[in-house]
Amino acid sequence: MAENVFAELGKVIELVGREKGIDKQIIIDSVTQAVLTAAKKKYGTYRELEASYNQETGEVELFEFKEVVTPEAFIDDEVEIPMNKALELDPEAELGDMLGIKMDSSDLGRIAAQTARQVITQRVRDAEHDVIVSEFEKRKGEVASGIVRRYDKDAVVVDLGKTEAYMPKREQIPGETYKPGDRIQGFISEVRQGLRGPQIIISRADERYLMKLFESEVPEILEGTIEIMSASRDPGLRAKIAVKSNDPLIDPVGSCVGMKGSRVQNVIQELKGEKIDIVLYNEDITRFAANALQPAQITRIFLDEENRSLEVVVADDQLSLAIGRRGQNVRLGAKLVGWRIDVVSESVAKAKQGDALFNLMLVPGIDEKLAQTLYQYGFSKVIEIAKLQTSELLGIPGLEGEGQIESLIKGAKDLIAKHKNEGSELPQSPYATLLIKPAVGAKAQADLRLQQEMQKLSQSDESVSETNE
Repeated sequence: MAENVFAELGKVIELVGREKGIDKQIIIDSVTQAVLTAAKKKYGTYRELEASYNQETGEVELFEFKEVVTPEAFIDDEVEIPMNKALELDPEAELGDMLGIKMDSSDLGRIAAQTARQVITQRVRDAEHDVIVSEFEKRKGEVASGIVRRYDKDAVVVDLGKTEAYMPKREQIPGETYKPGDRIQGFISEVRQGLRGPQIIISRADERYLMKLFESEVPEILEGTIEIMSASRDPGLRAKIAVKSNDPLIDPVGSCVGMKGSRVQNVIQELKGEKIDIVLYNEDITRFAANALQPAQITRIFLDEENRSLEVVVADDQLSLAIGRRGQNVRLGAKLVGWRIDVVSESVAKAKQGDALFNLMLVPGIDEKLAQTLYQYGFSKVIEIAKLQTSELLGIPGLEGEGQIESLIKGAKDLIAKHKNEGSELPQSPYATLLIKPAVGAKAQADLRLQQEMQKLSQSDESVSETNE
């Protein structure tokens, strides 16, 4: 006897809908589509077939549609029905009507029924995946907790209950190890529909995970009294987080640290000992950068708004502290601020200034005072002056009118042309050799200071010699 898998589906639809959290209509559409697929596989696509679900009987009904024709015009039994037979089925039938005739779905056969099962199973699975993706799409940006199940290559597979999440190698904290059965949590950073079903990506290395941990530990952040403005991390080693208070009576840094450091320690513990610097945010980018590079003490900062870069000057003995091990402190500080940051020592800064002043004073009409002013405005080379338009120097203190500016620009161009015609280079300042390779290490700094002292000594000897003469 042929198998009928389509009768009494009402209870099955209710059960699947309730257990899987899938809309009933999606299941109904899947079932009716499955019946239609099975029917077309058995009877062919030539015939006009339609399937519908009867909610009262809980059965999928299959109909075959045929055109009503006169007995004389009747040719094809599969697509046509003579008028006399049509009237037996429907007394109101008329010529040209498409008459629907109910078929016995149990006649589809065992193989067709198995095909229908596969369609139903796939459709329900797809619908279930869509429900999971929709649910986790809403949870994107939240912290999820689950149980480690296994490793898939380098990714950790975490059971979140309704589905599994993946934590790729790049999203793991270096040095952390996970065993099956361990409970871990992470930040839901990505949700997508993959070929093998929903793919939920969680991260423990994301800066946003750090921000969420502070949000859960500091009530003032959740309330909006304190805001986290930015964060940067070197996962497992060190992190920086910038905070500001919307209430002048509340200290944002102290609130995040907590009584005896309790709040920040809870975050550090969750991140397995990652050191965290809590930085006070400031709308003044230079003050913010100085805070971001703590614990180093900043001497001064040069701002380049056009290129969004900062040159930070520190005392020679503060250079290694400002840069940090393998550049960690300045790298995290730059990411926190969102600007490029170059850290130089006082020695290098003075050498750069001396080199710039020497170069600028090569231009006829530029004395030391004017060179100082131009340097403050970001100019340091003769070629930079030569390429300027008159309007670009208007308003700079010490420059009196367009005539003087045009004279300076012409002087710079003439100087460059003169040396080019002679096949020689512009004179180099005594500081040029010191700036070929920026000194960042302790040994390099010592060498730089030694060269500068030797230069001073040489200049002193020349001065004494001239006096004796």
